Amino acid sequence: MSGGPLDGVDTVRWHRLHHAYGAATDVPDQLRALRGPDPDRRGAALSRLSGSVYHQGTRWQASQAVVPFLVALVDDAGTPDRAAVLELLRKVAIGDRRDDELPFDPARAFAAADAFDSVRDGSLLLRFFAEEDEFTEDEIGVLDGAAVSWAADSYFGAAACLDAVVSWVSDPDDEVAARAAALTAWFQPTAARVAALVAVPEGRTRVRASANLVLAHTPSADPRVDLLLRELTGSDSETVAVTAAVAEAYRRGGAVSEEALSVLAGVAERDDLAAVAGWDRALRGFVMLALRRLGLG
Repeated sequence: MSGGPLDGVDTVRWHRLHHAYGAATDVPDQLRALRGPDPDRRGAALSRLSGSVYHQGTRWQASQAVVPFLVALVDDAGTPDRAAVLELLRKVAIGDRRDDELPFDPARAFAAADAFDSVRDGSLLLRFFAEEDEFTEDEIGVLDGAAVSWAADSYFGAAACLDAVVSWVSDPDDEVAARAAALTAWFQPTAARVAALVAVPEGRTRVRASANLVLAHTPSADPRVDLLLRELTGSDSETVAVTAAVAEAYRRGGAVSEEALSVLAGVAERDDLAAVAGWDRALRGFVMLALRRLGLG
């Protein structure tokens, strides 16, 4: 069927791309299984894909080729388990990076890729894919550069689809919307991204909390951002209020409002704060970092 999210999957020369277990010829069928009616098969396909194109945090040649299809799957409302597919997209796009690397600088993060040249080092890759185990120290450095290069390709492939990811922030599925908001934090803060984050209704608690943490890491001078965050520190939702207070402290430092400071101080000793979808760090961890920025932690 043409026009579907996997349209074009068979035109990719998967046999010439490698993942963690060899030639990536199995990838098209795994992608198709993500659209199937059987939840067990979908789960197995997702696990196999994750293990092959994001193996223990490492991206491979085939990883960047998977990115546009994962984006298309999430973008199609007919795809089951869209939040799980989005989580795989996040892993492929940013790997094992944690939020203490935000705001993210891809030029610095991927600098080691300069050690690898796909044309010059093609024969070395063939030896590596043939599972030879004797390499010089210099060759190991080049292979490490190859892994960074594949990670960069995956990241920039996802960055090229940022408009789609931003559009998911308003998705009716709260899990998809919250995870999409969190993923946008790793890319350039476009005006459209900021507008989408600001527009999330307070009543969509899980999405609003995730959006607040993105705004904490967004160096935008848009006056709507700080006005909104100040208003949200008075939210009836504790998670929304706390994440808004965290964002205020991150963005304004010593100029933080009394309301935000009061919210942060009130929960600083709490271990039972709700988790925020799409973020690895516990919310109390964000609170403590916010207080530290204020010289109080």
